[in-house]
Parts: sequence; structure tokens; C-alpha cells
Amino acid sequence: MPALRLLTDRLELVPLPAEAAAALPDDRETACRALGARIAPEWPAPGLAGVLRRHAGATTQTERFGVWVMIERDCGIVVGDLGFRGPPDDAGSIELGYGVIPSRRGRGYAAEAARALVSWARSQPSVRAIVAGCDPGNVPSIRTLQRAGFRRTGEAGGEIRWRHCLPPDP
Repeated sequence: MPALRLLTDRLELVPLPAEAAAALPDDRETACRALGARIAPEWPAPGLAGVLRRHAGATTQTERFGVWVMIERDCGIVVGDLGFRGPPDDAGSIELGYGVIPSRRGRGYAAEAARALVSWARSQPSVRAIVAGCDPGNVPSIRTLQRAGFRRTGEAGGEIRWRHCLPPDP
């Protein structure tokens, strides 16, 4: 069971253990044990398969810069994921992504989770900026990023690009 946990009003966020990533999507029982939570039938989304394969090789230190799961505190079930596309690059930048299962969308979970994970990232000495991207037509994702404190920086590769800048070191 993961030691690092972030709590929000309605969610518990934990880095996905590499053992759970390796077990998914087929061995949900092993994944549940490793997580210490139940997994909604809708999770993980099919598009997460490649990410899970890469995350299965993560170490305890690199897990925190990969996939995190959103666990609904009221019922102890995984209702989505968020996280980073890897550790900070040479400039200290990390990219945030997120997804909520269809049956739990529209409740503000993605923004709630993103704010908590951004706050955690701010405490990491190697992180200087957090970026994100979303499809221009994805209005819920645009709202999520705005509510999480991100600002548009432009467009690239068919996506709206966003940045959440961190204050410089004192």
C-alpha cells in the first residue's frame, strides 16, 4: 500500500504502485491489494494501457512523478487518475494530465485533484513549473485547468497549452 497520500475534501490521491500498474488491467485483485482500494469497473480507461506498462517499471522514487489514482473517500473506490508524464526535465518542468471515469464526471473531481497535486509538486525542490495541454474543444478540461490555477500560454500541436508557474527560490 502506498505511503504517500494526499487528502482533499472528497478524494484521496496516491501514487499508483508499480506492482498495481503491472497487474492492470487483467489482475484487478492484485492491483486492489497494492492500492488498498477498490477499482471501479470503468477504470483504467483503455487509453491508459501504454502509460501503465511504462509505469510498471517505476521505482518508489519515480512513481510519484507518474500515475496517481483518485480514490473517492466516501466509498474507497478508484474513480480516476492524474499525474505527470515523468520527472522534471532539465528546466524543472513537469506535465500534468488527468482523467475521471464517465460515471463520476461533472463533479469537480479533476480540478480538486489537480489543485492538490499541484500543491504537492510545489513542495518538490526539482520542480519549477507545471504545464498541461488539452484539446481546444474539451470545455470541461479547459474549466478544470482554469479552476486549478493554470493560465493559457498558447497553442501547439493542436492543443491549448497551459502553465502553472511556481515562485522562484528565495
